[in-house]
Amino acid sequence: MKTLTEFKNSLAQAAPQNTWSAPLKALWYDGKGDWRTAHDLVDQLSDRTSAHVHAYLHRVEGDLWNANYWYDRAKQPPYVGSLDHEWEELVISLL
Repeated sequence: MKTLTEFKNSLAQAAPQNTWSAPLKALWYDGKGDWRTAHDLVDQLSDRTSAHVHAYLHRVEGDLWNANYWYDRAKQPPYVGSLDHEWEELVISLL
């Protein structure tokens, strides 16, 4: 899978690809509206990419304090655009 369009089309499938990283799988589950599974995939991971996805997920949840904590752990500034744009940018960065 190489494009955002292909990734979005994969949301029609029953499960993400097994070869994907946990952060990419988390974004896939979030794209399907399954926040809990998405969060559980990155909740215990400490790498910067997982922390960035974790921050995004707390933005989705509306918990901006927690989101800002995870942006700091990811060494990223808090995202100021829309949730949809951040999701797309994260997916593209992980493909």
